[in-house]
Amino acid sequence: MIRVAVVDDERLVRSGLRMILGTAQDIETVADCGGAEAVDTVLDSAADVVLLDIRMPDVDGLTVLRGLRAAPEPPAVAMLTTFDAQEYLTAALREGAAGFLLKDSDPEQLVRAVRTLAEGGSVLDPGVTRAVIGGFLTAEDQAAAVRAVQALTPRESEVLALLGEGLGNAQIAERMGLAPSTVKDHVRALLGKLGGLNRVQAAILADRAGLVAGGPR
Repeated sequence: MIRVAVVDDERLVRSGLRMILGTAQDIETVADCGGAEAVDTVLDSAADVVLLDIRMPDVDGLTVLRGLRAAPEPPAVAMLTTFDAQEYLTAALREGAAGFLLKDSDPEQLVRAVRTLAEGGSVLDPGVTRAVIGGFLTAEDQAAAVRAVQALTPRESEVLALLGEGLGNAQIAERMGLAPSTVKDHVRALLGKLGGLNRVQAAILADRAGLVAGGPR
């Protein structure tokens, strides 16, 4: 069972997300709260995945994200955002967010995203992809990304390409015919070579380096 916590200052939004997630038999919403009590509530709930509003009036989502990421075993955190929150996206990415979802995401997309996050993958709603990538990578960054990718082994490059598709370790292992523990070692090694990036950041680099099907977006 995937344990999910929902953090949003609007009770109606929290109730709606609970209702959507409740349609999935493998997902349980174990906590929902506003920003002020979020860190303690989420950590006490032992949630695997957190859906976190990026902008809240009492304690903002970036502050909550930092608190959760400081835990010994932090949950995967996806930021809930709107089209007008672009200035927060890059900061959340650098703070270790595992994904970005629009608040009006399709219910089926939301459920799939939670499952992907629980498996160690990353999620990036198409509606915010351009804003996240554009804010995170300058032209100089993109050139550096290509050089960094070129320094990877062929196997690490293959793993990075699958990270770029948003796959988790188990999915990558199945795709490549490897043991999950082996994939975990490859992921740890390539993230280290890329400067200690998280999975979403690495996925963006893979995209910009042309490793993801369809080429750089």
